[in-house]
Amino acid sequence: MRGTVKRWLIDRGYGFIEPDNEGEDIFVHQSDVKEADELVEGQKVEFEVQKTEKGPRAVNVKLIE
Repeated sequence: MRGTVKRWLIDRGYGFIEPDNEGEDIFVHQSDVKEADELVEGQKVEFEVQKTEKGPRAVNVKLIE
């Protein structure tokens, strides 16, 4: 799945991705980001979605250049 980083809270190490298919925003934690130390709002990313008790979570997040 692909999307855009909608919000990133640097001091907390997490944020939200807006999927390209315009579905519900997806939570992403810094520990699930590959190839980057942190994300920046507006970056395009590719990721997989994992279902959790708290809702969908992006995992295996990679930057798209």
